[in-house]
Amino acid sequence: MDRIVISILVANYSGVLNRVSGLFSRRGYNIDSLTVGTTEVEDISRITAVAHGDELVLEQITKQLKKLEDVIAVEALPNNASVYRELVLIKVEADASQRADLVSIVDIFRAKIIDVSPTSVVIEVTGDEPKVNGLLSMLDGFNIIEIVRTGLAGISRGLNSLNKKNDNH
Repeated sequence: MDRIVISILVANYSGVLNRVSGLFSRRGYNIDSLTVGTTEVEDISRITAVAHGDELVLEQITKQLKKLEDVIAVEALPNNASVYRELVLIKVEADASQRADLVSIVDIFRAKIIDVSPTSVVIEVTGDEPKVNGLLSMLDGFNIIEIVRTGLAGISRGLNSLNKKNDNH
């Protein structure tokens, strides 16, 4: 099954996220990632939802989302016409003797060490899934204590805008 990334503009008020995520669960679609934030328009939020399925699943999800009263617009974000990013924080056990190796790995992936304690470091990495997974793979020999992922955020390339398609809001 393919990864499906859907951008959804919704009215920005209480309960909307619950209705959107409930639609996925009622239809039996698992949400791999869900990212929500306000847009440049104060009363509109953007939800980026990631699931797995084929074209039929994408079509069904899209049709069902468009039926929800609070949904303003829905757009699939295909890999070849979109930019995806995720923020990940990784806490790694590391004493002074391990830090040089960690710094080398972090530099290769253009990540950052954002916190250091006597026994651990916290690494911040922003990027697409292959970059994040590559860094995690390189950290395999270290004791990873904790990982926090924001979920995928995505936007279409070029001047195309989900908001411009729906200027009536």
